[in-house]
Amino acid sequence: MKQDNKEYMKYNLSYDLNEQSLISPLDSISPLFEPKIRLGILASGNGSNFEYIIKSIQTKQLYAEISILIVNNPNCLAIKKAIKYKIPYVIINHRDCKSRFEHDMLVMKKLEDFSVELVVMAGWMRIVGEEIINKFENRLINIHPSLLPSFKGVDAIQQAIDKRVTITGCTVHYVQKEVDSGLIIIQAAVPINENDNKETLKKRIQNMEHIILPLAIAKVAKNLRTKFKDNK
Repeated sequence: MKQDNKEYMKYNLSYDLNEQSLISPLDSISPLFEPKIRLGILASGNGSNFEYIIKSIQTKQLYAEISILIVNNPNCLAIKKAIKYKIPYVIINHRDCKSRFEHDMLVMKKLEDFSVELVVMAGWMRIVGEEIINKFENRLINIHPSLLPSFKGVDAIQQAIDKRVTITGCTVHYVQKEVDSGLIIIQAAVPINENDNKETLKKRIQNMEHIILPLAIAKVAKNLRTKFKDNK
C-alpha cells in the first residue's frame, strides 16, 4: 500500500483559532498502517461520530472499513446513516434481553461474526461487561464528552456547567471495568463561554469529537498492526 502523508489530516498545529480548542498530543498526525483495520461501531443516538468515521475513511484520513454497526435502540438515528452509506447494521435491543449479560453476549457474538478487530463506542449509552472488555482487550475504545478524569459518567456536559469550570472537552480512551477510567488516547480541550448553555457547549464539543475520534482509531490501529508484526 502506497500512501502519501498529504492525504492525511495533520495536527502538528493542533490549535483551532476559530473553535479556540486544543488537541493533545500536540504533535499528533493520523498515522499510516496496513492492512485496513476492521471496525465494529456501537451507537445509541444520532450517529454523528459514526458518520464522521465514515467520512474520514472516504477522504483517506483513516485506512479502515466498518464491518458492522450495532445499535441497542431501534429508533437510533445512526441506522439511517448506515443505510445511506450502505454499511451493514444490526439492532440488538437491550429491552428484549433478560439481563445485561445476555445483551453483551449477543453483541460480542455479532462482533466476532463480522471479524471485528477494533470496537468503537461512538455514543453507546450502555455499560459493557467484563466479557466484552476482556475479549477485546486494548481493542475497545470509547469517546466521552469531558476531559477525563473529570466528569465521568452520564451528563458530563451539564456536570461541567454546574461546576462552573472554564475548560472542558472530550476524551477518547480505552474501556475498562470502571466507567470512563481507561488509559487516555487523545483529548481535545474546549473553553466554556459565559453565555454557553448545554446545547451550545455540546455542539462545540461534538465538533472536536469528530476530529479526534478518527485520529484515535488510527493511533490504536497503528499500535495493533505494529504488535501483530512484532509477534510474527
